[in-house]
Amino acid sequence: MPEKKFARYAMFGSLYFTQGTILSYFTALNALYFLSRGLSMTSVGIFASIAMIPFVIKVFLGMLSDKVNLLGLGHRKPYILLGLTVQVVCLIIVPFIDPAKYYWGFVAIAFVLQMGMALYDTCTDGLALDTIPEDEQGTIQTFMVGGRALGVVVTASVVGLLAQNVSWAAVFWLLAVFTLVPIPMVLRVKEAARPVERSFDWKAFAAFKQKTIIALAALGFVFFLIIAGANQIVNPYLQERFNISLSQAGYLTTVWGIGVVLGSVIGGQLIQRVGRKRATWISIAVSVIGILPLAFIPAAWWAWLLVGLFGLSYGTYQTIYFALAMGYTDSRIAASMFSILMAVTNVAQGVGMALSGFLADSAMGYTGVFILLALLNVIAIPIMPLIFGKRETVEA
Repeated sequence: MPEKKFARYAMFGSLYFTQGTILSYFTALNALYFLSRGLSMTSVGIFASIAMIPFVIKVFLGMLSDKVNLLGLGHRKPYILLGLTVQVVCLIIVPFIDPAKYYWGFVAIAFVLQMGMALYDTCTDGLALDTIPEDEQGTIQTFMVGGRALGVVVTASVVGLLAQNVSWAAVFWLLAVFTLVPIPMVLRVKEAARPVERSFDWKAFAAFKQKTIIALAALGFVFFLIIAGANQIVNPYLQERFNISLSQAGYLTTVWGIGVVLGSVIGGQLIQRVGRKRATWISIAVSVIGILPLAFIPAAWWAWLLVGLFGLSYGTYQTIYFALAMGYTDSRIAASMFSILMAVTNVAQGVGMALSGFLADSAMGYTGVFILLALLNVIAIPIMPLIFGKRETVEA
């Protein structure tokens, strides 16, 4: 791979790496942090759902980026830098808010932090859609999904150790430091002037009337409800069943993250080698294989293998869907259209996390929730023919 192209990919990967460092907290410790403060899994689910709202409304951020060249500095770069700055500031402030005493204050600061993340996330996607050729979309999603997972791998163990042996403040401030990582690479980006054919056009939104795009959004909703709902309850389930510590939760999340990195590579290769249609079918099968065994972990040592397998399914699932969504995005409204599709997946994540948290507190328990989520993949089966027409049959 040419050095210039690799540097460009690395910049996208670093932005997703920064997201991964935040994800490491939400994945490994947020539920345990709330539970240690006497809050319930229902409270965890409500918090997670509200914190996802910025990723639902980020379509408006995408429209802003598509339409407005901020201060003449570009359609993507200045927004990315602004979002990173908001995230850093919130991470510095958040340790001073106890969620047990000031639950809604904690929710509010998390909401603002997620707004910052949503801003640089949608503009990163927009920049990728602006600059990455179609035949490289599977590869760039490998870097993005893999970069985010690498952020989890690098920070999860450290975050768990800091939470257990130092303080929660140290956790949040380390995350603030990691947020600074992509800034030097972003500062070197030079946005080219937009060609006329890629200029913002309201008429392009007519794409959302198409059966294919509606079905694609529905598939994303199903995929992300399942994967986010399962992901949220893994560590609380293991803590309840095997009494794992905070540091063990961090190590397990590291194993999960390694699985996601491998899954992102597999997903990218599947797109390249077997086409989008077959790759999507494979991702559905991999999801069932990754989630269902979690319901039947016989002993603590099995968790290391099965959590890694779940991570692999998570990475494969996400990489294939993101690349699929990129392929159907209109370049005239690149960030807007992609962010709408991602907003649907983020609504799904909020629903999935609220649902899994609520059901885990019910008579169904964690085991029943994992079984239910694995079985929900059957909903995707009738959606698939609505997405893939003759063009995709040939490709696949």
